[in-house]
Amino acid sequence: MKVTFVGIGAIGLPMALQVKKAGHSVTGVDLSSHAREIAQASSLDAVGSFDAAPAAEVVVAMVATPAQLASLIDGVGEAVAGQRWIIMSTVGPASVREQGARLREAGARVVDAPVTGGVARARTGELVIFAAGNRDDINASCPVLDAMGSVRITGENLGDGQSIKVVNQHLCSVHIVAAAEALNLASSLGLEPATVLELIEKGAAGSWMLSDRGPRMLAGTDVNVTSAINIFVKDSDLVAAAAEGCGADVPLLAVANTRYHQAADAGLGARDDSRVIETWR
Repeated sequence: MKVTFVGIGAIGLPMALQVKKAGHSVTGVDLSSHAREIAQASSLDAVGSFDAAPAAEVVVAMVATPAQLASLIDGVGEAVAGQRWIIMSTVGPASVREQGARLREAGARVVDAPVTGGVARARTGELVIFAAGNRDDINASCPVLDAMGSVRITGENLGDGQSIKVVNQHLCSVHIVAAAEALNLASSLGLEPATVLELIEKGAAGSWMLSDRGPRMLAGTDVNVTSAINIFVKDSDLVAAAAEGCGADVPLLAVANTRYHQAADAGLGARDDSRVIETWR
């Protein structure tokens, strides 16, 4: 298939490369010249605007925020008629329903398909994809989706996939902050945090986030960024908004959300999300 992949940042680029590896013709789109340079160095064609990309059968949207998704769709007009759009960004159920409706009105087919697994699984094509929408549209999108990971059908309505991702990001948000708090507690008790991490991560108190983020929490501010603090500011805000919209009580999420905002306010927004531990220092 001919694919336009919008958003080729830290996670979008390896996803796009997996689609290309599967034999599809892929053009990346990103406003960032740096992102385009990295893509081109990885042998992925990249352009600076949607209009500059060749005509495509499939458009994958992997932009960062609801505002960016709305801006993208503002600019495409009637050019989407006949295309299949796969919205893989974490933008929340309200955003994908609103923008999906606009795309459908313009003649596009739309699949709601957010992902989990992070950069590491994006690089290996092992993401978990929460796909929702018309079943025929999902099936027709599988040649592209299957290249990136394992597809889980979550519902027939746009927003069902995003709702699952909201629950996923609730847990991710809380687990990262819980890991940071626990390792800070270990240090405050006079223990060596690295030793504590090794002892507890395989037991009942362990979590995927503790094992993945824990070592980076102990490594220092300049650790390699795999997911930025600003991503969890955005994602935990989305969870809070979704919870408010349905009347769910999420006090643990509120604590985590506050920590991400504190970290961003301290100038750590572009740092790895493991640096939330610095809000205890």
